[in-house]
Amino acid sequence: MLKAGVLGAGHLGKIHLRLLNQSEKYNLVGFYDADEENGKKVEAEFGYKFFNSIDALIEAVDVVDIVTPTLSHYDCAKKAIAKGKHIFIEKPITNTVEEAEHIRELLAENNLRGQVGHVERFNPAFIAAKNDINAPMFIETHRLAEFNPRGTDVPVVLDLMIHDIDIILSLVKSKVKHISASGVSVISDTPDIANARLEFENGCVANLTASRISLKNMRKARFFQKDAYISVDFLTKKCEVVKMKDAPENPGDFDMILQNAEGVKKQIYFDNPEVPDNNSILDELETFADAINNNKTPIVSLHDGTEALRVATQIINCF
Repeated sequence: MLKAGVLGAGHLGKIHLRLLNQSEKYNLVGFYDADEENGKKVEAEFGYKFFNSIDALIEAVDVVDIVTPTLSHYDCAKKAIAKGKHIFIEKPITNTVEEAEHIRELLAENNLRGQVGHVERFNPAFIAAKNDINAPMFIETHRLAEFNPRGTDVPVVLDLMIHDIDIILSLVKSKVKHISASGVSVISDTPDIANARLEFENGCVANLTASRISLKNMRKARFFQKDAYISVDFLTKKCEVVKMKDAPENPGDFDMILQNAEGVKKQIYFDNPEVPDNNSILDELETFADAINNNKTPIVSLHDGTEALRVATQIINCF
């Protein structure tokens, strides 16, 4: 079991603490929080050991789980790497691409492992549909949330849209060649609603919408490709796979048949995979432990986190 410590005991930090504590792959040593009053309150309520300094916690563990505000990710990661510790770092990886690239360099130089908390990669609906998504040519995502003051310290692109950016970059095996975007600040000092269009060198186009001022929550992605349509609902954890194949010569009474202008007939059928039940945050933490123990590249590497941040930053620069 790897000795783990958590930096940051806010809303998400407390979730990480609980899951690391119950995991069979980690031994939770304790946590550090810059707010001493909050730290002692969490210690009293849950029994996790509160460390009085960040350095003391880092010294006591093998893996540092960074769940602090984005602005402090870079400094926390540097301190952990300097002490020879593996790092799990929440998304977005850092505040700037330059900081992210420096962290990657430091990890490589010290032969350490790092993973970024793009948790939607572990969403069971996405996992179930992923193998059916082959060379999508048009992608549409909507990530809408009701207003919550937590997270408004960064633009909605870094708060919400970056989840979908990472998903898309993991699926489209081509470079982004053009980005256009618009964003509007409604309540916060930074954009609360944004739309971006990513054009890839292979011809794929992705249209992303993110909002944190909606009246209802929505987290959906739709993928269109040759002879198939795949829908993934990250919120309800459901997916739908609709495929087309050449129609049989003698279709059944309930077969869905389409015929185009050239007379070509296609059969539409549903091939919905079973969606497993899981805890996505626990899975991302435990697969990181596996990557460390087996000396393998984590599922969401620091390279992945850096590229998602790079595209997110380019989107923000369009505003």
